[in-house]
Amino acid sequence: MARQNYTLTSESVSEGHPDKVCDRISDAILDAFLNEEAEARVAAETFATTNRVVIGGEVRLMDEDNLIRVKDSMADVVRACIKDIGYEQDKFHWKTVEVTNLLHAQSKDIAQGVDASGNKDEGAGDQGIMFGYATTETDDLMPAPIQFSHAILRRLAEARKNGSEPLLLPDAKSQLSVVYENGKPSHISSVVLSTQHERFDKASGKELTPGDVRDIVEPYIREVLPDGWLRDETEWHVNPTGVFVIGGPDGDAGLTGRKIIVDTYGGAAPHGGGAFSGKDPTKVDRSAAYAARYLAKNVVAAGMAEKCTIQLSYAIGVSKPLSIYAETHGTGEVDPAAIEKAIRECMDLSPRGIREHLQLNQAIYQRTAAYGHFGRAPESDGGFSWERTDLVDRLRACV
Repeated sequence: MARQNYTLTSESVSEGHPDKVCDRISDAILDAFLNEEAEARVAAETFATTNRVVIGGEVRLMDEDNLIRVKDSMADVVRACIKDIGYEQDKFHWKTVEVTNLLHAQSKDIAQGVDASGNKDEGAGDQGIMFGYATTETDDLMPAPIQFSHAILRRLAEARKNGSEPLLLPDAKSQLSVVYENGKPSHISSVVLSTQHERFDKASGKELTPGDVRDIVEPYIREVLPDGWLRDETEWHVNPTGVFVIGGPDGDAGLTGRKIIVDTYGGAAPHGGGAFSGKDPTKVDRSAAYAARYLAKNVVAAGMAEKCTIQLSYAIGVSKPLSIYAETHGTGEVDPAAIEKAIRECMDLSPRGIREHLQLNQAIYQRTAAYGHFGRAPESDGGFSWERTDLVDRLRACV
C-alpha cells in the first residue's frame, strides 16, 4: 500500500542559474542547426564561468559549407542568450564575455549506428533507460512540488523582465515542501526562495536586506500558489544566507545537463540519468523521455490511472525499444500489462517514429531550457508537443 501521508520537496532554478544559462546556450545551438537542416545532428555542451563561455560537442549537417557557416555564427547565438536572460554584470556581460567555440564534426562511428541504410531503420543514438510520469494532482498532470516551484520562478522572471521589479537579478532558486494528506497535496510546510538582487535600492539609497527581498517576492509567491496552501505555520526562508548580489556564472560555474531532476519531475518519479539540453531528437535521452511523458500523460488523461510511470529502454543503433514497462502505483483502472500492449499498438517508439509523431525535428528547444520540460502547454508551432493528450481515444480503444 502506497503511503498516503508524507511531505515531498522539489526545487526549481531560474533561467539565470549558471547551469540553466548553459542549458539555454546548448539548446540555442541545437535550434540554430535545426533551422538550417531538419535532420541536423547535434550534441552540444556548454561551460560558463567569469567572463567566459566555452561550447563544444559534435555537430553534423549534410552540406559542409553550411556546417562551417552555422558553426562560425555561434558567438552571436551565445551572446543573444545571455542578453535575453538579462546578464549585464561587470564580470558576466553579453557584450564582453569571451566565447570559445570547440564544436566539431560528429563521429563517423556514432553516425553509422544511428543512420538508416539498406534494410536497417534509423537506430537510437545511445543505449539507456528513459522514464515518463503523470499524476492527477495538478491540472497539468504533474507533481505539485515541482510544478509550483517552477511557477514561482517563472512569475518572478516575468516581473523582472517587464520592469515591475528592477531590483531582482537573473539568478534564483526556489524550493517547496508539500504536505500530502490521504495521498493528495494539502498544504506547504516550507518555502525556500533565494534570488540575486541589486545591492542598493537606488530610490532610497538603502542596502537591501533579506527582509526587503521577501517583501518583493512574497506577493508573487502567494499569487501562483493554490488558495489555502500557505498557512500561518508555513516556514519561510528567503535569501537565508543573506546578501545575494554576485550570481550567475560569475558566482558559480555552470555546465549543461546538471539539473536533470529540475528538468523532469522534481524527485517524484524516476529519472534514467540522461540530460536533455543540446541533444537533437535522434538522442533517445531526450526524445524517448518526451515520448514516455506523452504516453504516461495520455494514460492518466484517459482515466486508466491516477498515476502512471512509463519506462522505455534502448540500445545504440537499434531502432525498436528493448522494453516497455508501465506502473500505475495502485491507482490503475486497467492492468499495466494491457497498458503496455496498448502503447505498442498505438505509437511507433523507434527514434524516427517518435520524431515524426511528436514533430521533433524543429527549432523548438531553446524554450525548454528553464522551468521544466514537462507540464507546459503545447504550442501551435509544435513546441511541447509531448504535452498533448491526443492519444487518449486510441489508447482506450486498444485496451
